[in-house]
Amino acid sequence: MWIKTENNKLTPQDIRRYNWFVWKFIGACFAFVVIIILLTAFEIFGKLPSFRDLENPKSNQATIVLSSDKQELGTYYVENRSNVNYKDISPNVINALVATEDKRFYDHSGIDFSRIFTIFIHNLFGSKQGGSTITQQLALNLFSEKGREHSFIKRLPQKLKELITAVRIERRYTKEEIITMYLNTVDFGAYSTFGIKSAARTYFNTTPDKLSPDQAALLVGILNGTGKYSPIRHPDKALARRNLVLTRMAEAGYLSSGQADEFKLKPLNLDFRPVDHNEGLATYFRDYLKRDVQKIFEEKSIDNNGKPYDLDRDGLKIYTTINATMQEYAEEAQKEYMRILQNQFNQHWKGISLWKSIPTFKALLDAGMRRSDRYRELRAEGKSDEEIKADFNTPTKMNIFTWKGDIDTTMKPIDSIVYCKMLLRNSLMSMDPTTGYVKAWVGGINFEHFKYDQVKQGMRQVGSTAKPFTYAVAIENGYSPCMVIPNVPVTFPDGYTPASGDTRAGDLTLRQALGWSQNWITAALLKEVGVPAVVELTKKMGITSQIEPYPSVFLGPFDASVFDMTGAYSAFVNHGLWTEPTYLLRIEDHNGNVLYENKPKVAQVLNEQTAYVMTYMLKGVIEDGTGTRLKYRYGLNNPIGGKTGTTQNNSDGWFIGITPQLVTGVWTGCEDRDIHFRSTSLGEGANSALPIFAMYMKRVYANTDLGIKKNVDFDQPKTPLTITLDCNAYQPGTTEADKKLNF
Repeated sequence: MWIKTENNKLTPQDIRRYNWFVWKFIGACFAFVVIIILLTAFEIFGKLPSFRDLENPKSNQATIVLSSDKQELGTYYVENRSNVNYKDISPNVINALVATEDKRFYDHSGIDFSRIFTIFIHNLFGSKQGGSTITQQLALNLFSEKGREHSFIKRLPQKLKELITAVRIERRYTKEEIITMYLNTVDFGAYSTFGIKSAARTYFNTTPDKLSPDQAALLVGILNGTGKYSPIRHPDKALARRNLVLTRMAEAGYLSSGQADEFKLKPLNLDFRPVDHNEGLATYFRDYLKRDVQKIFEEKSIDNNGKPYDLDRDGLKIYTTINATMQEYAEEAQKEYMRILQNQFNQHWKGISLWKSIPTFKALLDAGMRRSDRYRELRAEGKSDEEIKADFNTPTKMNIFTWKGDIDTTMKPIDSIVYCKMLLRNSLMSMDPTTGYVKAWVGGINFEHFKYDQVKQGMRQVGSTAKPFTYAVAIENGYSPCMVIPNVPVTFPDGYTPASGDTRAGDLTLRQALGWSQNWITAALLKEVGVPAVVELTKKMGITSQIEPYPSVFLGPFDASVFDMTGAYSAFVNHGLWTEPTYLLRIEDHNGNVLYENKPKVAQVLNEQTAYVMTYMLKGVIEDGTGTRLKYRYGLNNPIGGKTGTTQNNSDGWFIGITPQLVTGVWTGCEDRDIHFRSTSLGEGANSALPIFAMYMKRVYANTDLGIKKNVDFDQPKTPLTITLDCNAYQPGTTEADKKLNF
């Protein structure tokens, strides 16, 4: 490159040539970098975020489901991410992040050139370190769909985009806004936990503003490698990384060396609560709500600038009527009693052959097998019926539900189907009869194992809970609850004669007949008022399923949901005004703009005097009827009405309870109607459903903060009551015709 002299020394001319070559090389490199940056800026290597993108950065933000008492019921997410404001983040988190990731964060404008040079030297000598500032990392998190590229050829233009985007971000946002956006978007590992809010809840069951220095140091330490420094999988490495962060916080002056040493001595103290769609409160409700919201968006053409809203990514807020405390009480009551009832059921069937006792059992088992995921997977693999049958009879490891907790076991898949068939199912819905607001929704016994919702989707025969509809038509037509009818068989014109059931001999008043759920007297009443009138009222009161106009309608042979039946009974409490059960209030986008606001339907379906008389009639069920165990066993002596229901062969047990402020429906039964208790004493609604209502209401009454008062009675009509409720007020010799017209 240059010519040496005889003394092997460079001449001044050689030195000038050498310097010129070096400067030409440096200039060429500088020009190359400038050209590359310009080409990047002009989007030759791909699109850069626009001004609008920078002002409205997008991220996969979870949609939050909120309860009426401002609790977070759950989220819908691809990335478990919920944003928080700067003021809601502990300074410990911010200090730990700056000290560890970007010490000159408050001094640079997005690019730390001195750090880039230092990192270059470290990497040159084999010590691998990253040179990205917090702002550059934010640019990568927000605007790179594929994440960090690992190929040098692809990483170089991506890095240049980050540099330009970082500078643009710094021009448009304050340092506080940048660090907040970063902490809202960064990945903390563990079940797709994104953002400091989700991380604080997942690892420590707390909020970001309450994180201590050691907790903050642990979370910031995870950022360097969500797998390597996972406190769940690698607690020793996570502890060492946490202590390194504490050291850097001390070096940066955010902690004293003594404080840092003190925090280093503490254990991790995790309170690990991973967020899972199968866990938490109101799992069935949240699952149904998601599909319902998607349906609303589609039907009402609610979109996001021409694109469908994605509940898993668009960070919406869904406000519901569910009360988190009451929901918890309902789930606790179910769990407490269903454990007892399932034990009764198991003992009831112990030593009895299902194959001999249940004629359809083989068909039920076969249908259950064919509906299983295992069967579909084997069929998709091309397995024959013989091979599939062999597979279902081969023991394998599996996880099954029990009321004492899930257990891992080894059993034949076919036996697991038998096990599930013999599990009792249950659902509950509780609502405010005045507003229609649903306060608690328990759709099943365990969402992870049995995802079918029995509140809204499930349809089961309603049994004797249908009888009040017949009595309501009669009261509406002038019949008195004091009217006495002989309890004798009744035959309809078509020759149908209802079975007696548990018949009480003698003459009974209508109130007594409803209280003891007497079939013959109810049939006599139906014969008087007519089947069409009863069907019409039942539909008006919100029963959306098909009801055939047969004389047996008073026995409840039709299917209905807990949702519809509970809503129907609310009209008795609400002065005859049926208010559509409402669980969704409104939906907002991530900026707080209202996308949808729900307006429930309201209809006057009964005269307010008739409705009040029906509350009096239903109170008779509890005072001296099929629901008396509410008083003598559970001590609920306050004003409560209700109706038990038991369907043919004890396949379904119902109880719908009414109080002045709450109406609650409970159903219990097996997945298949052919599997049930073999005795009415165990299978009736008074035993299989009523106790859950009692346990729920006792919890509700005990919490005075809920405002559900125990000793208030049902509101009387605004107009003077013209229907006589005191049967002793009738003079001797008063005819039944007079009582019918309430004279």
